[in-house]
Amino acid sequence: MGCGSSSDCGGCPSQSQGCSSSAQPQQPQDLTAPLHELSSVKHVIGVVSGKGGVGKSSVTSLMALTMARKGYKVGILDADITGPSIPKMFGIKEKAYADEVGMYPVTSKGGIDVMSVNLLLENDTDPVLWRGPILGNVVKQFYSDVIWKDIDYLFVDMPPGTGDVAITVYQSLKLDGIIIVTSPQDLVSMIVEKAVKMADLMQVPIIGVVENYSYFHCPDNGKDYKIFGESHIEEILQKYGLLLLGRLPIDPNIANLCDAGDIESIETTNLEDVALPQ
Repeated sequence: MGCGSSSDCGGCPSQSQGCSSSAQPQQPQDLTAPLHELSSVKHVIGVVSGKGGVGKSSVTSLMALTMARKGYKVGILDADITGPSIPKMFGIKEKAYADEVGMYPVTSKGGIDVMSVNLLLENDTDPVLWRGPILGNVVKQFYSDVIWKDIDYLFVDMPPGTGDVAITVYQSLKLDGIIIVTSPQDLVSMIVEKAVKMADLMQVPIIGVVENYSYFHCPDNGKDYKIFGESHIEEILQKYGLLLLGRLPIDPNIANLCDAGDIESIETTNLEDVALPQ
């Protein structure tokens, strides 16, 4: 029986609006957050992983560094609110500040603008004990209240998984696409599928996949060793028609530079051939 044809419709709140089979369907709510009126951002790229421990933040930093070296103006929005690591990698000790106009990112030695919750905390080691809705609002503030000036590429370092903050980023930020970071284990390949399906549900294009920790190149004998076993990423790439953007080795030098806050001094990122939206 169609809506409006039952004798029990008297208590329906839609009766006052004259419900009928020809009524227009309700349009989905637009949750997109606006940029600050003084901001200019051409492209927003999310960097995601289905689980932690795959080097997502280091890949975000390397992607930002790659594009900066190509002459683009680059920013990093650290959306991993409870586990921020971007400022440490870039050796940023200065705190962000705000005035009546808005918030301002801190610029790294190499000219990359960074906004992270650690740039607002009194101590870098202070824990962030906030629940999901607050975390999501902070991410939106980093997008809407921060003045991102003349940014060609804004990379969003997202928290692992498919929780509240990830959903907020997908729904609220105008993502041009995402980069999925994974490692060779079979378990992680399963997690990649989750990230792929979430992106599909959120109707966000996937730029490609970066496989981190693919191998270790021994400087003593010149051989490559697959510390995490054989890669299973080809199966996922073929199944979903995805592009492999690069395979990154286990490199103690990168780890040391990140710990020292000097990632910008790395000679090559191994991501120089990645093509992003223009």
